Amino acid sequence: MSNTTQTINEQDQKSVTNKRYLPLLLLNYGFLFIGSLSSSLLSKYYFNHKGSSRWVSTWVQSAGFPLLIIPIVVPYYLFKSTQRKPFTGFTPKILALSIFVGFMLGVNNLLFSWGNSYLPVSTSSLLLSSQLVFNLILSVIIVKQKITFMNLNCVILLTLSSVLLALESSNDQPHDVTKTKYFIGYLATIGAGLLFALYLPIMEMVYKKVYCYAMVMEMQVVMEVAATVLASIGMVFDGGFTEMKREGYQVFDKGEKVYWATVVSNVVSWQLCFMGTAGMVFLTCSLTGGICMTALLMMNVVGGVVVYKEEFGGVKVVSTVMCGWGFCSYVYGMYVKNKMMKDRDDDDGGGGHDSDDKNVGSYNPIEMTQIVNSSSSSPLHHLGV
Repeated sequence: MSNTTQTINEQDQKSVTNKRYLPLLLLNYGFLFIGSLSSSLLSKYYFNHKGSSRWVSTWVQSAGFPLLIIPIVVPYYLFKSTQRKPFTGFTPKILALSIFVGFMLGVNNLLFSWGNSYLPVSTSSLLLSSQLVFNLILSVIIVKQKITFMNLNCVILLTLSSVLLALESSNDQPHDVTKTKYFIGYLATIGAGLLFALYLPIMEMVYKKVYCYAMVMEMQVVMEVAATVLASIGMVFDGGFTEMKREGYQVFDKGEKVYWATVVSNVVSWQLCFMGTAGMVFLTCSLTGGICMTALLMMNVVGGVVVYKEEFGGVKVVSTVMCGWGFCSYVYGMYVKNKMMKDRDDDDGGGGHDSDDKNVGSYNPIEMTQIVNSSSSSPLHHLGV
């Protein structure tokens, strides 16, 4: 496609009403909600019923990348509903960045599996909420995110909630896990949160050069291929593929059919989680994506208590309340800010936003595979996101 034709197509996209942006945003948040909750519970289910391979748990987090190829190729080759050929515009720089981030995600997946094998789901979820602290710091450094009272207050509350869990860890330690293993799981989970917090602003920076949602999915495929390669190498050296057969047939206490159903369900749920995350970062920004994920982690806490009957004592209650308080304060702050900006624009006769505000681009989807990322005013302000 020539530069002139591409510019015309992008200008056509910009004329589409912002109302069509909201359904795609909600769809991605739905993916994130279902994927985050189900993947956490299913990963713990694997370990609770005598699954023991952390490499298997790591591998299933990225091995479902072929599922993403379907929505990438079908609109172009089968339905002829888009003019853009899949993987068009993939520069060597974007490819290299995708592979690098994919390896980083592979390490993150291993750390998550390590922590999830030792910690209760509720504790792991609360610890992962600390990623928002790293997310804010790294967003300031990488994408020049402004520090405001609302996001700083949210970060402080989430940090204190994690500290509370650390101080009261002895009351939360599972009976079959030693204190050493518990703290290994604790540190591994914090490490996973740090790496994921680094992933979010890096991807926001990369997405500024991406003009359609299809490219987001394509980059996600490349990243997960890289993560799968890393996990597969670990599986080969650790005997993970042989271990999967042995676990399903001899070890897993729910039987072979349930074992493979658990593995497949894990594969699908993790794809929903990662695709929802990527979509949220593309459509909003890395900090908003991190805030939304933190809110969903509270649902994981509840899920762990309801499904696995985990203890939910005073410390976890206070920690959960602090996380919820921090999230709600951030959302309310965003609401007040957007309302003030709207009132100011009305007073100015529909003038532009303050140039100091974070510009996250204009995303106006005609269809799922065609969303323009331009430098014009963001629909986030109008949608209250």
